[in-house]
Amino acid sequence: MSTATEKDTDVTTLLGKPYNVILFNDDHHDMFEVSLQIMKATGCSKERAFNIMMEAHTNGRAICFSGNRERCEHVEAILNEIGLGTKIEQA
Repeated sequence: MSTATEKDTDVTTLLGKPYNVILFNDDHHDMFEVSLQIMKATGCSKERAFNIMMEAHTNGRAICFSGNRERCEHVEAILNEIGLGTKIEQA
């Protein structure tokens, strides 16, 4: 049996609102270097990093990582170590 309080609780209130790290196209680093930095920042596979890099290259931007604000700030800081253009926005 569920109470009114349990029914009215918004899941996003419990989990926090998700954020995205946006990676912008970069003309100053080679594709290999960008892919390596994505892997370092997110822990994703080489294939996933390459796909993110190519999406940013082709479309001008790509969602590089999604998660809570603190984790997104950490990922963004690692990407910014080599001067990649990024932005955090609420999903």
